[in-house]
Amino acid sequence: MHSLASTLATIWRLATPYFRSEDRVAGRVLLGGLIAIELSLVAINVLLNQWQNRFYNALQELNWNAFVTELMMFSALAAAYIGFAVYRLYLTQWLQIRWRQWMNQAYLGDWLDHANHYRMQLLGDAADNPDQRIAEDIQLFIDRTLSIGTDLLSAIVTFASFVVILWTLSAAAPLHLFGAQWNIPGYLVWAALIYAVIGTVLTHLIGWPLVGLNFLQQRYEADFRFNLVRVRENAEQIALLKGDHAEKQRLLERFGRVVANWLLIMSRTKKLTFFTAGYAQLSVVFPYVVVSPAYFAGKMQLGGLMQTASAFNSVQTALSFFIDVYRSMAEWRSVIQRLDGFGQAVVSARAAANTPPVFEVRTDGEAAGIELDHVAVNLPAGTPLLASENIKLSRGEPVLFNGPSGSGKSTLFRAIAGIWPFGSGRIVLPRDAKLMMLPQRPYFPVGSLLAAVTYPAEIGSYDRESVAEAIGAVGLPALGQRLDEEAHWNRMLSLGEQQRLGLARALLQKPDFLFLDEATASLDEPSEAALYRLIQERLPETTVISIGHRSTLAAFHRRPLVLQRDGERHWIKDGASLKRTE
Repeated sequence: MHSLASTLATIWRLATPYFRSEDRVAGRVLLGGLIAIELSLVAINVLLNQWQNRFYNALQELNWNAFVTELMMFSALAAAYIGFAVYRLYLTQWLQIRWRQWMNQAYLGDWLDHANHYRMQLLGDAADNPDQRIAEDIQLFIDRTLSIGTDLLSAIVTFASFVVILWTLSAAAPLHLFGAQWNIPGYLVWAALIYAVIGTVLTHLIGWPLVGLNFLQQRYEADFRFNLVRVRENAEQIALLKGDHAEKQRLLERFGRVVANWLLIMSRTKKLTFFTAGYAQLSVVFPYVVVSPAYFAGKMQLGGLMQTASAFNSVQTALSFFIDVYRSMAEWRSVIQRLDGFGQAVVSARAAANTPPVFEVRTDGEAAGIELDHVAVNLPAGTPLLASENIKLSRGEPVLFNGPSGSGKSTLFRAIAGIWPFGSGRIVLPRDAKLMMLPQRPYFPVGSLLAAVTYPAEIGSYDRESVAEAIGAVGLPALGQRLDEEAHWNRMLSLGEQQRLGLARALLQKPDFLFLDEATASLDEPSEAALYRLIQERLPETTVISIGHRSTLAAFHRRPLVLQRDGERHWIKDGASLKRTE
């Protein structure tokens, strides 16, 4: 019961935001329409149940006129049923796509806003494969919620409608057993209830492991698909290392988990199907077995027998709801767990940015540059990485950070950018200052070259001539003629070409502070020097702050900052002061 209450609370938490959103009117109207149609279908089934009594009595009595009348009545009911069934599907699909569109936008926002996706990875990515949770689990959640929810409503209303009929029929046709009449009030209702309860309990005992198995199956499938994508994205490196066989073995190992878990699902599903299929077949004749003694005792006509059997079957089917949808519910619950896990990971990532100790990042209209006031940068586990006392990166003063690999230079840049939450101290930025970070491997979205170079700005933010000129200025004039060509540019271009395009992006955006994290490391020294001179000429108001290990970079920076280990951390030292000391 605790697990059931927890699951229902999770479903409520996942489902209700849409029906309170800006699209709530359309969502509520569509949901209300679905409920109305479901109730109408139950009403038609009740009318069909009464029709069966009259129709079969007409057959038994050889009443041609009544027979024709009932056929016409059936045609009208069948036409209404078909119309409602069609629009039930139509409204369901309409609600599904609107609901999915809203949830997709909300979950993408939760994942991507304020670098949450990055912090989720830093925290270990407890919500594995968030792409799958957004692309597949949302769709499955909505589909299963609507189908199981409407089926449950139908089962409840059907039970409430037919139990009255069945109770009345129980009085009209008392139980006859071993030649004696037993006057048991509502005995047909009790028989249906006992039959359904036994079936439900046995179904749960046999099928409950499917919840965990379905959860694992989705995880293994997503993990296998993710690693296939990684092979595609890193095809060149794998080929150069001749890692084809190793990758094949790794992929087969992951697919082996898919197969092994699937075999467990097969085994459990086989056992469950044996029972549910047998239960369904027995359900066909069970109503006749219960009510036939009264018929053979002459207490009811053929129409009464058929109506009673139909009503009994409706009640029994309603009570057997969980048996019929058990496999769907097992998959539904695993989807709920995955979406709930995603939500918890989002909350944890947000908390990491606000739970002390954290950096105090603020803006100051009077600041002449970037100030690092007693900044201490840590790793996610809390391990000290680097620290500073009071460092000022003044406007117009190019700075070069140097130090051993792993000392935390790139991580300091991430802290200044506001995406690294692990640390303490105060970071002061000039108000309205535009910061731009260029890593060693720049990112380009799949699409046109124009969109890739101007990213993250909207298409049209820069005219085509300016973009083509910037691409030519960084040494790629041929690419300037291919602005409309769509491609996977990170895969098509060499790392050196990608770094040139990254600098073209900087020329267009003209940031106040440009952070170059080994952003020219794949270029030869003359090309690197030419690009730094280009930045000085084209962006005279931009303060360049670089990370690099080449001695030739010193000519383009006035102030060297060196990271040296002192105790458990690396400390930022003024390079010029160190030289004077030496």
